[in-house]
Amino acid sequence: MSQPTRQALALLSAALLAGAAAGCSDGRQSASATRLGTAQAPEPSRADGSGTAPPDASPRGFTLVASGDVLPHDSIIKRAAADAGGDGYDFKPMFSGVKPLVSAADLAICHMETVYGEDGGPFTGYPAFQSPPAVAEGLKDAGYDGCSTASNHTLDGGSAGIKRTLDTFDEVGLQHAGSARTAAEAATPALYTAGSAKVAHLAYTYGTNGYPMPEGQPWAVNLMEQDKILADARAARKAGADVVLVSVHWGTEWQTEPDETQLSLGRALTASRTGGRPDIDLVLGTHAHVPQAYDQVNGTWIIYGMGDQVAGEMFNHSGARDVRGNYGSIGRFTFAPPAVAGGRWQVTRAEFVPQMTDLSAGRVVNLPAALAAHPGRKDYESAQDTVSEAVLSRGAAEHGLTMARQAPHPDATAPR
Repeated sequence: MSQPTRQALALLSAALLAGAAAGCSDGRQSASATRLGTAQAPEPSRADGSGTAPPDASPRGFTLVASGDVLPHDSIIKRAAADAGGDGYDFKPMFSGVKPLVSAADLAICHMETVYGEDGGPFTGYPAFQSPPAVAEGLKDAGYDGCSTASNHTLDGGSAGIKRTLDTFDEVGLQHAGSARTAAEAATPALYTAGSAKVAHLAYTYGTNGYPMPEGQPWAVNLMEQDKILADARAARKAGADVVLVSVHWGTEWQTEPDETQLSLGRALTASRTGGRPDIDLVLGTHAHVPQAYDQVNGTWIIYGMGDQVAGEMFNHSGARDVRGNYGSIGRFTFAPPAVAGGRWQVTRAEFVPQMTDLSAGRVVNLPAALAAHPGRKDYESAQDTVSEAVLSRGAAEHGLTMARQAPHPDATAPR
């Protein structure tokens, strides 16, 4: 680890340990979800049941949590079968270590890289994934509100795989962005309510591993085209979104540094403005299998790559076992309402949480929390150092990025 990175982390250690001991917030204001252009959630009733409550005069901020690739290899599927005790598949224990962090956020977004197989299987890992639908139950139980679903594996099961996946999301109550069952669905991005903000989520992928779009369904998966991303972001804003999140499946596998496509597209997306207001408020990157940097570009945060949240034993392009394939980061951003109506919602706190898939335990580990509770584990220390060095490698600490404490900061959300 470089000396500047060690100094930055040293300054954070006291706050990290104190916050980890504090535990997690109990009161989560769950994000309500719909689709832009569809019916909104019912308005709350007055306490006496006499009708619609008056609008809240005080705008409320929110916390957003986002995490990396969920990639169930064969070994991950077998672990979920073992956790189910021989009765199907149970992914809830796998995510239990990050559940306190995820469920405490007002809005939590994951990345479901694979599609689901038919009930009862067969289920497969690499190279053409067909994951158990029970993955969605595990994600929902952990506290996620929705996922990006555009990746190079989205067409592994053709249009039927997309339908199975999104049908399952509907059943468990997860939203999705990036793939669609109909043209109308593809044209209406996911919309959440977090705090008092309407938050739109869009998602795109660089490609689909050579699989063509299903016949007659050119909209099945969103491809990473700059003009389309910006047009979609502007449409979402015009339709009422206060905050626009863009997930992008991009980058060069096993490369810690963002590649030129990431850098150039990131600059273009963050530079785009309408009426002086940025069209995109946050960029969330996935795909590279290793943690990549966070950066602030044109005043907007970009996570170039969050790494894998769940994956089996990983081998890099040289064929060597690469533990970085089981490392990742979780981003947490606190948004505050604009000072004037119609202004930009501002990120007032930017944080990251190093995490890893502990293959021996079959669990996703919140590394700062685990090390605070059980100091001295060399594998966890090494993982946290590796993730932190990658995350901070482009100077994000200078823009205020810090390693998150276990519990949300007291000013992270408005009073409930």
